Amino acid sequence: MATIKEVARRAGVSLGTVSNVLSGNVPVSRELRERVAAVIRDLDYHPNHVARSLKAKNTKTLGMVISDITNPFFPLMVRGAEDAASAHGYFLITFNTDDRVERERQVLSLLRSRRVDGLLLVVAPNNGDVEHIRNTVEAGIPIVCLDRIQPGMALDSVSVDNVKGSRMCVQHLTMRGHRHIAIITGSLALQTAKDRLRGYKLALRDAGIKVEADLVCEGDFREQSGYKLGKNLLLSPNRPTALFVSNGMMTLGVLRAIEEIGLRCPDDLALATFDDLPVSEAFRPHLTSVAQPTYEIGHAGANLLIERIQAKRPGRKRISIVLEPDLRIRESSGRPGQYHTAEQLTSPPA
Repeated sequence: MATIKEVARRAGVSLGTVSNVLSGNVPVSRELRERVAAVIRDLDYHPNHVARSLKAKNTKTLGMVISDITNPFFPLMVRGAEDAASAHGYFLITFNTDDRVERERQVLSLLRSRRVDGLLLVVAPNNGDVEHIRNTVEAGIPIVCLDRIQPGMALDSVSVDNVKGSRMCVQHLTMRGHRHIAIITGSLALQTAKDRLRGYKLALRDAGIKVEADLVCEGDFREQSGYKLGKNLLLSPNRPTALFVSNGMMTLGVLRAIEEIGLRCPDDLALATFDDLPVSEAFRPHLTSVAQPTYEIGHAGANLLIERIQAKRPGRKRISIVLEPDLRIRESSGRPGQYHTAEQLTSPPA
Protein backbone atom coordinates (compact mmCIF):
# COMPACT_ATOMS: atom_id res chain seq x y z
CA MET A 1 0.00 0.00 0.00
CA ALA A 2 1.38 3.40 -1.02
CA THR A 3 2.29 5.89 1.70
CA ILE A 4 2.42 9.66 1.82
CA LYS A 5 6.23 9.41 2.04
CA GLU A 6 6.33 7.51 -1.24
CA VAL A 7 4.06 10.10 -2.88
CA ALA A 8 6.40 12.88 -1.72
CA ARG A 9 9.51 11.02 -2.93
CA ARG A 10 8.05 10.23 -6.36
CA ALA A 11 6.76 13.79 -6.81
CA GLY A 12 10.03 15.32 -5.57
CA VAL A 13 8.29 17.45 -2.94
CA SER A 14 8.12 17.62 0.85
CA LEU A 15 5.61 15.76 3.02
CA GLY A 16 4.14 19.13 3.92
CA THR A 17 3.44 19.93 0.26
CA VAL A 18 1.61 16.62 -0.24
CA SER A 19 -0.38 17.26 2.94
CA ASN A 20 -1.31 20.76 1.73
CA VAL A 21 -2.46 19.39 -1.62
CA LEU A 22 -4.63 16.79 0.11
CA SER A 23 -6.18 19.21 2.60
CA GLY A 24 -6.61 22.16 0.26
CA ASN A 25 -6.19 24.44 3.25
CA VAL A 26 -2.85 25.95 2.17
CA PRO A 27 -2.25 27.35 -1.34
CA VAL A 28 0.06 25.26 -3.53
CA SER A 29 1.25 26.27 -6.99
CA ARG A 30 -0.60 24.75 -9.89
CA GLU A 31 2.51 22.96 -11.14
CA LEU A 32 3.20 21.25 -7.79
CA ARG A 33 -0.48 20.43 -7.25
CA GLU A 34 -0.75 18.73 -10.65
CA ARG A 35 2.51 16.85 -10.12
CA VAL A 36 1.39 15.51 -6.74
CA ALA A 37 -2.06 14.64 -8.09
CA ALA A 38 -0.51 12.65 -10.95
CA VAL A 39 1.62 10.61 -8.52
CA ILE A 40 -1.40 9.99 -6.28
CA ARG A 41 -3.31 8.61 -9.27
CA ASP A 42 -0.37 6.46 -10.42
CA LEU A 43 0.17 4.97 -6.95
CA ASP A 44 -3.58 4.72 -6.21
CA TYR A 45 -2.81 6.40 -2.90
CA HIS A 46 -5.64 6.79 -0.37
CA PRO A 47 -5.03 8.98 2.69
CA ASN A 48 -5.70 7.52 6.14
CA HIS A 49 -8.62 9.73 7.07
CA VAL A 50 -8.96 8.19 10.53
CA ALA A 51 -5.38 9.15 11.39
CA ARG A 52 -5.88 12.61 9.94
CA SER A 53 -9.10 13.06 11.93
CA LEU A 54 -7.27 12.31 15.18
CA LYS A 55 -5.03 15.27 14.48
CA ALA A 56 -7.69 17.59 13.04
CA LYS A 57 -10.39 16.44 15.53
CA ASN A 58 -12.96 16.10 12.75
CA THR A 59 -13.69 13.72 9.90
CA LYS A 60 -15.98 15.89 7.73
CA THR A 61 -18.36 12.91 7.85
CA LEU A 62 -21.98 12.76 9.00
CA GLY A 63 -23.93 9.63 9.86
CA MET A 64 -27.59 9.24 8.87
CA VAL A 65 -29.72 6.51 10.41
CA ILE A 66 -33.13 5.80 8.88
CA SER A 67 -35.78 3.33 9.95
CA ASP A 68 -36.85 1.62 6.72
CA ILE A 69 -34.85 1.86 3.51
CA THR A 70 -37.71 0.20 1.56
CA ASN A 71 -40.06 3.09 2.38
CA PRO A 72 -40.14 5.53 -0.58
CA PHE A 73 -40.47 8.40 1.92
CA PHE A 74 -36.81 8.15 2.94
CA PRO A 75 -34.71 8.31 -0.28
CA LEU A 76 -35.75 11.92 -0.93
CA MET A 77 -34.94 12.81 2.68
CA VAL A 78 -31.49 11.24 2.29
CA ARG A 79 -31.00 13.19 -0.94
CA GLY A 80 -31.82 16.46 0.82
CA ALA A 81 -29.36 15.69 3.62
CA GLU A 82 -26.67 14.62 1.17
CA ASP A 83 -27.03 17.79 -0.91
CA ALA A 84 -26.73 19.99 2.18
CA ALA A 85 -23.77 18.01 3.52
CA SER A 86 -21.95 18.14 0.19
CA ALA A 87 -22.45 21.90 -0.07
CA HIS A 88 -20.52 22.26 3.20
CA GLY A 89 -17.78 19.77 2.28
CA TYR A 90 -19.14 16.85 4.34
CA PHE A 91 -19.72 13.24 3.34
CA LEU A 92 -22.83 11.35 4.43
CA ILE A 93 -22.95 7.68 5.49
CA THR A 94 -26.42 6.14 5.67
CA PHE A 95 -27.59 3.13 7.70
CA ASN A 96 -30.92 1.30 7.99
CA THR A 97 -32.32 -0.05 11.29
CA ASP A 98 -35.51 -1.81 10.14
CA ASP A 99 -37.18 -0.05 13.09
CA ARG A 100 -35.23 -2.27 15.54
CA VAL A 101 -33.77 -0.51 18.55
CA GLU A 102 -31.06 -3.16 18.94
CA ARG A 103 -29.89 -2.47 15.38
CA GLU A 104 -29.99 1.27 16.10
CA ARG A 105 -27.80 0.69 19.16
CA GLN A 106 -25.24 -1.20 17.04
CA VAL A 107 -25.20 1.47 14.33
CA LEU A 108 -24.70 4.35 16.77
CA SER A 109 -21.83 2.46 18.41
CA LEU A 110 -20.21 1.91 15.01
CA LEU A 111 -20.60 5.55 14.00
CA ARG A 112 -19.07 6.69 17.29
CA SER A 113 -16.07 4.44 16.72
CA ARG A 114 -15.70 5.87 13.21
CA ARG A 115 -15.60 9.36 14.72
CA VAL A 116 -18.40 10.92 12.66
CA ASP A 117 -18.84 14.61 13.40
CA GLY A 118 -22.62 14.39 13.88
CA LEU A 119 -25.73 12.25 13.37
CA LEU A 120 -29.08 12.57 11.64
CA LEU A 121 -31.43 10.11 13.30
CA VAL A 122 -34.86 8.70 12.50
CA VAL A 123 -35.48 6.95 15.80
CA ALA A 124 -36.77 3.39 16.02
CA PRO A 125 -39.66 2.60 18.41
CA ASN A 126 -37.86 2.21 21.73
CA ASN A 127 -40.32 2.47 24.67
CA GLY A 128 -37.85 4.71 26.48
CA ASP A 129 -34.74 2.63 25.75
CA VAL A 130 -32.58 5.62 24.80
CA GLU A 131 -29.36 5.13 26.74
CA HIS A 132 -27.40 4.60 23.52
CA ILE A 133 -28.70 7.91 22.15
CA ARG A 134 -27.89 9.74 25.38
CA ASN A 135 -24.39 8.21 25.48
CA THR A 136 -23.73 9.39 21.93
CA VAL A 137 -24.65 12.97 22.80
CA GLU A 138 -22.58 12.85 26.00
CA ALA A 139 -19.62 11.66 23.89
CA GLY A 140 -19.77 15.02 22.13
CA ILE A 141 -21.53 13.94 18.93
CA PRO A 142 -24.51 16.21 18.16
CA ILE A 143 -27.74 14.56 16.98
CA VAL A 144 -30.61 16.01 14.96
CA CYS A 145 -33.79 13.92 14.89
CA LEU A 146 -35.60 13.80 11.56
CA ASP A 147 -39.34 13.16 11.14
CA ARG A 148 -39.64 11.41 14.51
CA ILE A 149 -39.02 13.34 17.73
CA GLN A 150 -37.68 11.49 20.76
CA PRO A 151 -39.73 12.46 23.84
CA GLY A 152 -37.85 13.24 27.04
CA MET A 153 -34.60 14.27 25.33
CA ALA A 154 -33.55 17.80 24.43
CA LEU A 155 -32.46 16.94 20.90
CA ASP A 156 -32.61 19.23 17.89
CA SER A 157 -35.21 18.10 15.37
CA VAL A 158 -36.78 18.74 11.98
CA SER A 159 -40.28 17.40 11.43
CA VAL A 160 -43.65 18.31 9.97
CA ASP A 161 -46.79 19.39 11.81
CA ASN A 162 -48.27 15.90 12.05
CA VAL A 163 -51.28 16.97 14.11
CA LYS A 164 -52.24 19.64 11.59
CA GLY A 165 -51.70 17.35 8.60
CA SER A 166 -53.89 14.52 9.87
CA ARG A 167 -56.52 16.90 11.27
CA MET A 168 -56.75 18.66 7.93
CA CYS A 169 -57.10 15.37 6.03
CA VAL A 170 -59.71 13.81 8.31
CA GLN A 171 -61.62 17.10 8.34
CA HIS A 172 -61.78 16.79 4.56
CA LEU A 173 -63.44 13.38 5.00
CA THR A 174 -65.97 14.72 7.52
CA MET A 175 -66.77 17.62 5.19
CA ARG A 176 -67.47 15.03 2.51
CA GLY A 177 -70.21 13.74 4.80
CA HIS A 178 -68.41 10.76 6.36
CA ARG A 179 -69.16 10.05 10.01
CA HIS A 180 -67.84 6.51 10.22
CA ILE A 181 -64.10 7.07 9.71
CA ALA A 182 -61.40 4.59 10.71
CA ILE A 183 -57.68 5.17 11.19
CA ILE A 184 -54.68 2.87 10.93
CA THR A 185 -51.89 4.40 13.01
CA GLY A 186 -48.19 3.66 13.17
CA SER A 187 -46.62 2.26 16.32
CA LEU A 188 -47.87 4.38 19.21
CA ALA A 189 -44.42 4.06 20.77
CA LEU A 190 -43.52 6.82 18.29
CA GLN A 191 -44.49 10.45 18.82
CA THR A 192 -45.20 10.77 15.09
CA ALA A 193 -47.94 8.14 15.30
CA LYS A 194 -49.38 9.69 18.47
CA ASP A 195 -49.55 13.11 16.81
CA ARG A 196 -51.32 11.78 13.71
CA LEU A 197 -53.82 9.96 15.92
CA ARG A 198 -54.37 13.17 17.87
CA GLY A 199 -55.10 15.07 14.65
CA TYR A 200 -57.64 12.39 13.69
CA LYS A 201 -59.40 12.70 17.06
CA LEU A 202 -59.42 16.50 16.87
CA ALA A 203 -61.01 16.41 13.40
CA LEU A 204 -63.75 14.08 14.66
CA ARG A 205 -64.30 16.35 17.66
CA ASP A 206 -64.55 19.35 15.32
CA ALA A 207 -67.36 17.55 13.47
CA GLY A 208 -69.12 16.38 16.63
CA ILE A 209 -68.28 12.72 15.93
CA LYS A 210 -67.47 10.33 18.75
CA VAL A 211 -64.29 8.26 18.43
CA GLU A 212 -65.13 4.55 18.09
CA ALA A 213 -62.44 2.37 19.66
CA ASP A 214 -62.86 -0.44 17.13
CA LEU A 215 -62.14 1.99 14.28
CA VAL A 216 -58.72 2.90 15.71
CA CYS A 217 -56.16 0.26 14.69
CA GLU A 218 -52.46 0.36 15.58
CA GLY A 219 -50.07 -0.71 12.84
CA ASP A 220 -46.30 -0.34 12.50
CA PHE A 221 -45.86 1.94 9.44
CA ARG A 222 -45.16 -1.13 7.26
CA GLU A 223 -47.11 -2.52 4.31
CA GLN A 224 -48.08 -5.84 5.86
CA SER A 225 -49.73 -4.22 8.86
CA GLY A 226 -51.76 -2.00 6.51
CA TYR A 227 -52.91 -5.06 4.61
CA LYS A 228 -53.83 -7.05 7.71
CA LEU A 229 -55.57 -4.24 9.59
CA GLY A 230 -57.23 -2.90 6.44
CA LYS A 231 -58.65 -6.32 5.64
CA ASN A 232 -59.93 -6.74 9.20
CA LEU A 233 -61.67 -3.37 9.06
CA LEU A 234 -63.22 -3.97 5.65
CA LEU A 235 -64.55 -7.40 6.61
CA SER A 236 -65.90 -6.32 9.98
CA PRO A 237 -69.63 -5.80 10.66
CA ASN A 238 -68.77 -2.22 11.65
CA ARG A 239 -67.12 -1.43 8.32
CA PRO A 240 -66.13 2.23 7.97
CA THR A 241 -67.19 4.40 5.04
CA ALA A 242 -63.83 6.17 5.05
CA LEU A 243 -60.31 5.23 6.11
CA PHE A 244 -57.37 7.47 7.01
CA VAL A 245 -54.01 5.65 6.90
CA SER A 246 -51.07 7.16 8.77
CA ASN A 247 -48.39 6.54 6.15
CA GLY A 248 -47.85 5.53 2.54
CA MET A 249 -46.44 2.05 3.12
CA MET A 250 -49.50 0.94 5.09
CA THR A 251 -51.68 2.50 2.39
CA LEU A 252 -50.11 0.13 -0.15
CA GLY A 253 -51.22 -2.74 2.08
CA VAL A 254 -54.74 -1.32 2.36
CA LEU A 255 -54.99 -1.01 -1.42
CA ARG A 256 -54.03 -4.67 -1.71
CA ALA A 257 -56.76 -5.59 0.78
CA ILE A 258 -59.36 -3.52 -1.07
CA GLU A 259 -58.54 -5.25 -4.34
CA GLU A 260 -58.50 -8.71 -2.75
CA ILE A 261 -61.90 -8.23 -1.14
CA GLY A 262 -63.36 -6.82 -4.34
CA LEU A 263 -64.40 -3.39 -3.09
CA ARG A 264 -64.26 -0.17 -5.08
CA CYS A 265 -62.65 3.06 -3.96
CA PRO A 266 -64.18 5.59 -3.40
CA ASP A 267 -67.62 4.07 -4.08
CA ASP A 268 -67.40 1.50 -1.26
CA LEU A 269 -64.67 3.18 0.78
CA ALA A 270 -63.16 6.65 0.75
CA LEU A 271 -59.41 6.53 1.33
CA ALA A 272 -56.85 9.15 2.38
CA THR A 273 -53.25 8.82 3.50
CA PHE A 274 -50.47 10.66 5.29
CA ASP A 275 -47.54 10.64 2.81
CA ASP A 276 -47.77 11.49 -0.84
CA LEU A 277 -46.23 8.44 -2.46
CA PRO A 278 -44.16 9.12 -5.59
CA VAL A 279 -46.58 6.86 -7.46
CA SER A 280 -49.80 8.30 -5.95
CA GLU A 281 -51.06 9.52 -9.30
CA ALA A 282 -50.26 6.19 -10.95
CA PHE A 283 -52.97 4.46 -8.89
CA ARG A 284 -56.60 4.62 -9.88
CA PRO A 285 -58.25 6.26 -8.17
CA HIS A 286 -55.54 8.83 -7.53
CA LEU A 287 -54.84 9.04 -3.80
CA THR A 288 -55.84 11.93 -1.56
CA SER A 289 -52.70 12.53 0.49
CA VAL A 290 -51.01 14.70 3.08
CA ALA A 291 -47.74 15.59 1.34
CA GLN A 292 -44.64 16.20 3.44
CA PRO A 293 -41.70 18.40 2.36
CA THR A 294 -39.47 15.33 2.50
CA TYR A 295 -36.42 16.74 0.75
CA GLU A 296 -36.56 19.84 2.94
CA ILE A 297 -36.61 17.72 6.13
CA GLY A 298 -33.28 16.13 5.21
CA HIS A 299 -31.78 19.35 3.88
CA ALA A 300 -32.77 21.47 6.89
CA GLY A 301 -31.65 18.71 9.28
CA ALA A 302 -28.17 18.48 7.78
CA ASN A 303 -27.78 22.25 7.77
CA LEU A 304 -28.81 22.45 11.42
CA LEU A 305 -26.42 19.64 12.33
CA ILE A 306 -23.49 21.30 10.57
CA GLU A 307 -24.27 24.57 12.35
CA ARG A 308 -24.05 22.69 15.64
CA ILE A 309 -20.77 21.05 14.63
CA GLN A 310 -19.25 24.36 13.57
CA ALA A 311 -20.53 26.07 16.74
CA LYS A 312 -22.65 28.49 14.77
CA ARG A 313 -25.52 27.38 17.02
CA PRO A 314 -23.80 27.29 20.42
CA GLY A 315 -25.45 26.23 23.66
CA ARG A 316 -27.67 23.35 24.69
CA LYS A 317 -31.08 24.91 24.02
CA ARG A 318 -33.07 22.59 21.80
CA ILE A 319 -33.94 23.79 18.29
CA SER A 320 -37.13 22.39 16.79
CA ILE A 321 -37.95 23.13 13.14
CA VAL A 322 -41.54 22.25 12.19
CA LEU A 323 -42.41 22.31 8.49
CA GLU A 324 -45.88 22.64 6.99
CA PRO A 325 -47.74 19.69 5.38
CA ASP A 326 -49.87 20.08 2.27
CA LEU A 327 -53.23 18.38 1.63
CA ARG A 328 -53.61 17.14 -1.94
CA ILE A 329 -57.21 16.19 -2.71
CA ARG A 330 -57.68 13.59 -5.41
CA GLU A 331 -60.18 10.92 -6.46
CA SER A 332 -59.83 8.37 -3.64
CA SER A 333 -61.78 10.46 -1.12
CA GLY A 334 -64.82 11.15 -3.28
CA ARG A 335 -66.22 11.77 -6.72
CA PRO A 336 -64.97 14.72 -8.81
CA GLY A 337 -67.16 17.78 -8.24
CA GLN A 338 -67.79 16.85 -4.61
CA TYR A 339 -64.43 18.03 -3.30
CA HIS A 340 -63.96 20.93 -0.97
CA THR A 341 -61.07 23.17 -1.87
CA ALA A 342 -57.78 22.83 -0.09
CA GLU A 343 -58.13 26.45 1.09
CA GLN A 344 -61.20 25.50 3.13
CA LEU A 345 -59.22 22.84 4.94
CA THR A 346 -56.00 24.54 5.91
CA SER A 347 -57.38 26.29 9.02
CA PRO A 348 -59.26 23.78 11.19
CA PRO A 349 -61.13 25.18 14.19
CA ALA A 350 -59.12 25.73 17.34
